[in-house]
Formats: sequence, structure tokens, C-alpha cells
Amino acid sequence: MKISFTTLMIMYCFNVWGSSIELKNAADTLKLTLNEVVEKAKSNSIAAKQAITVKETKYWEWRTFKSNYQPQLALSGILPGYNKTYSQVLQPNGTVAFQPIRNDNSSLTLDFSQSLAATGGTIYGTTQLQRFTDFDRDNVLYNGTPYGIGYIQPLLQFNSLKWDKKIAPLKYNESKQAYIESQEQISVTVTGYFFDLLLAQVNLHIAETNYTNTGNILTIANTKFELGKISKNEILQLQLEQVNAKKAVGTAKRDMEIATLNLRSYAGIEGDDRIVLTMPEAVKRVEVTSERVLTEAFENRSDAIAFVRRIAEAKRDVAKAKGENGLIATLKANLGFSSAGSNILDVYRSPKSQQSVELQLAIPVLDWGRSKSRTKTAEANQQFTIYEVEQDKQTFKQQIVTQVTLFNMMKEQLALTAQADRIASEKYQIASERYVLGNLSITDLSIAFQESDRAKRDYVASLRDFWGAYYQLRYLSLYDFEKNEKITYK
Repeated sequence: MKISFTTLMIMYCFNVWGSSIELKNAADTLKLTLNEVVEKAKSNSIAAKQAITVKETKYWEWRTFKSNYQPQLALSGILPGYNKTYSQVLQPNGTVAFQPIRNDNSSLTLDFSQSLAATGGTIYGTTQLQRFTDFDRDNVLYNGTPYGIGYIQPLLQFNSLKWDKKIAPLKYNESKQAYIESQEQISVTVTGYFFDLLLAQVNLHIAETNYTNTGNILTIANTKFELGKISKNEILQLQLEQVNAKKAVGTAKRDMEIATLNLRSYAGIEGDDRIVLTMPEAVKRVEVTSERVLTEAFENRSDAIAFVRRIAEAKRDVAKAKGENGLIATLKANLGFSSAGSNILDVYRSPKSQQSVELQLAIPVLDWGRSKSRTKTAEANQQFTIYEVEQDKQTFKQQIVTQVTLFNMMKEQLALTAQADRIASEKYQIASERYVLGNLSITDLSIAFQESDRAKRDYVASLRDFWGAYYQLRYLSLYDFEKNEKITYK
């Protein structure tokens, strides 16, 4: 009966692994799953807030770009334009006299402009009114342009509006996908911190269990030693293992505090409650193929958009080099009406027409091949960009294929380590019972003890590799393989 009771006590002290780690003070603990930790990090972490800020910045840059293609209306003026001073006046005899002047020269102008992306030109319109008051002579004059319209057209020049209209939407779409990637990168990073703490809690659980079990076995061994059934060497071996187990408890507590601090800091988890993590399970019924991930990646990733953008920017640079070399001409034309009078209505009553047309030219006569060199440099850079993008595409594809292979391997590895953990745990239980009955040496018990600990840690490591590979696949494809839908964030 004594041996049976001891056996039951040891079996009770050995805690069989479940799906979570239970701590004593449940009221002061915060239990979290992997998914909950990921969601907290996406909501509260500094990285998440930085991603939102970058997203907003890119949005307003996009709005600024769009405004460049909208009509612009501006009001400017000088109100008032009061002036009181002495002015130099040339006299008929050639001398100079300084006469006092006191006047107000006010004006108001309303300008309208509209850029044309197709041609790179600008249509503009204006209306202007000027009022001059001479206080010394009590005289008022008005001058103005009731309306005027004009057009400015660069000839044979680089059209930045046309190219910006091609590239800016790519940049904006790229930034939107980059925001989703930043959220998924947070998932990848916080998963690492999650398993750092989970492993630390597992190690503490193992260390405390081993310390308790070692103490119980040592108590039984002392009784057997008194009866002369075992040697002093076995007692010393168990005492050494008990000391090592106690040291392992201290080390595990230190590692757990560090891992907890790191997780709290990154995920933005506030409060003083002790964090207890639930052991995650593998994602069930998720079949991933390289072809599927590649398809989603080229549809969703910012890198795929960047490939197109980089080629477009290289073509733009070639067009710019060609457009800024050689003949540069600008055509300007305007048509309008203007008038003046002593009454404001005189400006708008029978105004006189005004027109102007001019062509501005700039032709390099001798530049020692500078224009040609700029064009050739841009063309060489374009070709280099094409090769570079092609290489990046190959690397992009290979990275995805490798990650899919690793993920599928991790699924198999996880099943094997789970089986090994169950076998090692059962083996240790049997070894403990046999040692109590006197059918096993202390050396064999120590071996079973070490194999059980290693199997538990290997299982946590396999879980870490599996979930790390899973979230890395989400990051590479921006696709949710559990829900079978594209990943989006508001």
C-alpha cells in the first residue's frame, strides 16, 4: 500500500500537457490566445500606429496629386496700397525737385487655370480691377481687365503631367497594399514574441514540475537507502538533480519576465496582470500550393505593383532626358478686353480688345554631346531597371515557392513532434513508477527525464515554426487561407 500510494503521488505531481498553461493566481492573470495577441498588436502597437500614419500620409499625397488636375481659382490683390512720401521729379531745365505725393493704388485680381495632362499645356483666365486715388489732387482713376483668357503650350518638351498621371496611381495602390503588408508583418513579428513567452512559460512549468518530482523521488530514495536497497551514489545523483532543477526554476522565471516585458512592449499590452498564453493548435484543413500563392501574391503584393511602377519610371526618365535636350519652345497666346476711366463703370463699358501671341525658343548650338549623353544614360538606366526587375521577380517567386514548401513540411513536422511528446511523457511516467518499484536505475530515469523535457520543448518549437511559416505565407500573398479570401483592412 505504501508503494501504491507513492506511485499515485508521483503520477499526480507529473502534469500532463494540455492545450494551455494554468497558473495559480487565476484572478490576477490575463489569458491570451495567439489570435488575441496578434489582434492586440495590430490595434495597439507602435508599429501599427506608424503604419496608419504612413497610410494617411500617402492618402494626402494622392489627394494633392489629384488636385493638380483640377481647375484652380485664386484671388489676389493689394488692399489698400496707400503711399505717402516724397518722389524725385525731373524738371524741364534738367534739375530735380522732390515733390510730396499721397495716393492709394489698390488692385484685385481673380485668376483661373486648368492644366491639360494630354498636351502638358495650361488654359488660364483672369479678371482684374485697379483703383488709383490721388489725394493731393482729389482725383480717382480706374483701370481693369473685365476678362481675359489664354493658353500656354510647351512644344517638344517633357510632359510631366502625362507621366505623373500614369505613375501616381501605381504609387498610391502600392501604398495601400504596403499598409496591409505592414499589418501582416506585425503578425509575423508578434508571433515570435508570443512563442518566446510561451516557451519561457513552458520551461518554467517543466522546471517546477521536475523540481517537485525530483524532491518526491529523493524522499523515496532516502527511505530505500536506509533499507540498504540503493547506494549513496544514487542519493548524491538525485540531490544534484534537485539542485539543478531549482537552478532551472530560477533561470526560467528570469527568462519569463524578460519575454513578458518584450511582448507587452511590442503588442502594447498595458496593465500589471500576469500574462498566461494558451497553447495554439495547428490550422486544420489548410491546403496551400505554390501556384495559388504565386497567383495571389502577384495580384495583391505591393512588390508586384512596384515592378510595373519601376519600369514606368525608367521610361519616364528617358522621355524626360529626350524632352529636355535640343529645341525647347513654348507657345503663349491670350485674348481679352481692357479699359480705363474715372468711373468704375467705364472699365466695363465698351472695353477695348487686347491680344498677344508669342513663341519662345531655346536652341542649344554647342553642348559638346551633353544632350546625347543624358539620353544615353537614361536609356542605359532603363535597361538596367528592366534586368533588375526581372531578377527581383525571380527572387520573389523563389521566396514564395520556398515558403510554401517549408509550410507544408512544418505541418508534417508538427504532427511528428506531437506524437514524440506523447510518447516521451508516457515513457517518463513509466520510468518514474519503475524506479519507485526498484526495477530501473537512476541513470535510466535521468535519461527518460531529459527526453521528456526535450520532447516538450521540441513541440513548442514546432508550433513556433508552423505559425511563423503560416503568417509569413499570409504576408507574402496577402491572402487568408483559412477564410479563402483576400486580406483587407479599413
